[in-house]
Amino acid sequence: MVTSWRFLSNHGRALVCIANDPGARLRDVAAQLGITDRRAHGIITDLVESGYVIKTKDGRRNQYQVRVDLPIPDPPPTGRKIGEVLELLAWTGNADTT
Repeated sequence: MVTSWRFLSNHGRALVCIANDPGARLRDVAAQLGITDRRAHGIITDLVESGYVIKTKDGRRNQYQVRVDLPIPDPPPTGRKIGEVLELLAWTGNADTT
């Protein structure tokens, strides 16, 4: 029997979603992660409050910007930056999202 597990936490997976689509709606993030809208809101709020995501209003929509220059918060500290990991997981373009 194979145990079901995930490589990234929902917080990490939400970062990948936002990196791929900075204009993603909460319901889109929730659908991609297979979680409720309320849980997606809590995760994005955590990411914003911890400084890993910047949220700005664009009319009635939110725009998100991942702070790719910040270190990965998991111990042990590796010196790797969020942008380095997201470049591998999310997109093949530059990691100049600041």
